[in-house]
Amino acid sequence: LIEQGVLDREVYAARNDAFFEQYRNGTLDIHEFLDFQLKPLSRHPRRVLDEWHRQFMREKILPMVRNSARELIERHRDDLYAIVTATNSFVTAPIAREFGVDTLIATEPAHVGGEFTGEVAGTPCFREGKVKRLEGWLAGRGQSLEAFAQSWFYSDSLNDLPLLARVTHPVAVDPDDTLRAHAEKC
Repeated sequence: LIEQGVLDREVYAARNDAFFEQYRNGTLDIHEFLDFQLKPLSRHPRRVLDEWHRQFMREKILPMVRNSARELIERHRDDLYAIVTATNSFVTAPIAREFGVDTLIATEPAHVGGEFTGEVAGTPCFREGKVKRLEGWLAGRGQSLEAFAQSWFYSDSLNDLPLLARVTHPVAVDPDDTLRAHAEKC
């Protein structure tokens, strides 16, 4: 949105940097952050946002996608799998589609008539909310995480410790310092 000229780079970047520091420290107030993150979506028609996102995918996301990420998804193709992320589904749904992942469990922006309201819908998929949202998805399938003999979760953040603690194979991928320290202890 900054590159589209609809957000002030200096103001938005400073606030985003402050939120990122809170995220890295494990002190992020997810509702305060989501208010900051989702409000700009409510100021533009969905068709315009979707076009900006297609451009974002082409110019920013696709050049960053590593073959190792695609290979990891392929290794799990015969498993029950999902992307579970705190990032909102407007941003992440096209990425999940690019990887051929049908199930995305993400923070959901609220919308009315297809247009974003700037609010969050339901439980944010963050920290313990990830566990709750995953359990809800599994329950809807008549399953539970504990019923699986083996389960994996890949993460780079200390904020994912609640879900990492619930799987049989927690995997730290390019972890932040806190997650790295925790992984080295375990």
